[in-house]
Amino acid sequence: MAEQFNYSSVLAPYMKHLLDTKVSAGISAHRTKWILKEFDDFANRENLEDARITEDLIKRWRATRVADCGKTLYTKYSVWSQLARVMCRLGCECFIPRLPKEPKSGFTPYIFTHGQMSDIFNAADGCRLYDIRMGTALMCIPAILRLLYGTGMRVSEALSVRNRDMHLDEHYIHLRKTKNGSERIVPVSESLAAVLRQYTGYRNRMPVRNVSAEDGLLFVKPDGTGVSQGAVYTNFKKILRMCGIPHYGNHHGPRVHDLRHTYAVHSLVQMGRSGMDLYTCLPILSTALGHHSLAATEQYVRLTCSMYPELEEQCSEINAFVYPKVCPAYDYND
Repeated sequence: MAEQFNYSSVLAPYMKHLLDTKVSAGISAHRTKWILKEFDDFANRENLEDARITEDLIKRWRATRVADCGKTLYTKYSVWSQLARVMCRLGCECFIPRLPKEPKSGFTPYIFTHGQMSDIFNAADGCRLYDIRMGTALMCIPAILRLLYGTGMRVSEALSVRNRDMHLDEHYIHLRKTKNGSERIVPVSESLAAVLRQYTGYRNRMPVRNVSAEDGLLFVKPDGTGVSQGAVYTNFKKILRMCGIPHYGNHHGPRVHDLRHTYAVHSLVQMGRSGMDLYTCLPILSTALGHHSLAATEQYVRLTCSMYPELEEQCSEINAFVYPKVCPAYDYND
């Protein structure tokens, strides 16, 4: 286990058991590791000697989380509950906290128009460096933005792709490191494959050792290091300004992640206009996005219908009954 996750409190053995269970099930549990680290530090500060989770312990911990939002608290209570249940199964009687009501997301995704996407790509292609910066990610940005929009990948997934994962002749990319911890195959169109071939052709000319090695990252800077999410965000905001697209910041977008939302909506529009029932497209889109349930993908159908009312005719009443409306079109969190 990484050094930052070396739990040391009296609850540490149970925390490690919980993580081992998740990993064995194919779950990366990265966020859970950090939350458990918070619990571990809290237990150490409280000088906890008895390996038990009590109601009083939960109340004392809750009193320290004055800055956490409702959704964050919901997630942390969930981890407390999971840990308590594991301890109970191992013979340590614990208080299992009740989860608070999960707050609905008030976030509204920004869906770029086709014209805006064209402007974004043209602006990215037109960016130039005016001095030597070996640590710049600018060379990668045009390909990264096209990859995000063309596949619906998350930024973290795109930046984790390695050369061995590229199968452009077969028109797919093998994603090994995903948010949900499950590997998946992402289809790649011929036009996107051409972009990636062009990018790798220029990248391989850089005097960087093993830049084209199978285990090497797909997106690297001239100094040979990988591209960070921060670098993508910074360049994306500059490109939005160049295109005259307002950026409001503070999670109000438009964000790089909105390229994933745009991919989903534009894909449904394309399939709907080709005559497909939007609900029959759900398994296809859900698989491409890497969702574990159709409920997460179903929200895109309602968002698409609200933006393109004419496509609502492509939704049969039977399918709409099979996938009932579980929340407002914009109330979801990817």
